Amino acid sequence: MHGYLADRRSFNYQLNFFSRYFDVYAPDLKGFGTNTGMEYPYSLDDYIEQVNDFKYKHGIVKPHVIAHSFGGRIALKATANDNAFCDKLVLTGCAGLKPKTTIKKRVKNATFNLLKKFINKDKLLRFYSKDYLALDKVMKESFIKIVNEHLDGYLDKIKNQTLIIFGDRDKETPLYMARALNKGIENSTLIVFKGAGHFCFIDKPINFNMEVKEFLLS
Repeated sequence: MHGYLADRRSFNYQLNFFSRYFDVYAPDLKGFGTNTGMEYPYSLDDYIEQVNDFKYKHGIVKPHVIAHSFGGRIALKATANDNAFCDKLVLTGCAGLKPKTTIKKRVKNATFNLLKKFINKDKLLRFYSKDYLALDKVMKESFIKIVNEHLDGYLDKIKNQTLIIFGDRDKETPLYMARALNKGIENSTLIVFKGAGHFCFIDKPINFNMEVKEFLLS
């Protein structure tokens, strides 16, 4: 399950490798890749429904799940709601936890909230993320729904064996999030790749694939 503004192709190294050992499925989530044309702003629950529909359509029952970033949000909430959503769970660069608020971020937010009272939002583009600015109107509404839902309270509901793999240079989902996932999910193991960023499965594909293979086949 791919990240935001990505699609199934981000997992090319994994699709080729794991097809030797498993039946592998990698859907494009709504709004990304070949699955364009979002009719209304999707929430996290809408994406969970999409994935469950995909599983039903393909006769997939309790699969192992590898999820990156935004895909991790979906996997976290879906597994917490129903541990039968998957068998083993692999989370890499997983998003969904409430980020720490730095002084710099608090100042930026306060400045934005003040300026938007007097200045048209179109003139405040420097305050928005590149991800947000790249979206159409419906996707922007969906994006806001998703990033404002924090999943910290769901972690202790996940009982599945879980492998957490992060890069130590990940700036999108920093290492403190990996450690929080590891602490919150009872049956979890954390591996950190040195020199890898948010897409550590692309930065270190051989290391990633071997660690995940050992985890899934053990």
